[in-house]
Amino acid sequence: MTSLPPIDPRLLPADIRTGTQDQKAQYQAALEFERQLVQQLTQSLADTSGDDGGGDDDGTSSAALNSSKQMLPGVVADTIMQAGGLGLARTIANTLKGTQA
Repeated sequence: MTSLPPIDPRLLPADIRTGTQDQKAQYQAALEFERQLVQQLTQSLADTSGDDGGGDDDGTSSAALNSSKQMLPGVVADTIMQAGGLGLARTIANTLKGTQA
């Protein structure tokens, strides 16, 4: 599992920023799950993009294109997470909080 890129603390919900260490750890785990989900969805999109990887007319090798295509899901997932994610982590954290009450 890869580590999450740094997330601007201002993007974290206020109750998480001021919460307990357990709440912060649960939110971090939820963010990691959300990132994995986003990466898997992006990978599915890349896999079904219809590109045969044959290279460009300008002589770009198929190996370079395949390498870029393999990196794309992680880059997209990291970018989404750095912007605060999709909101799934918030829902997961709320659910976890509710199960501990």
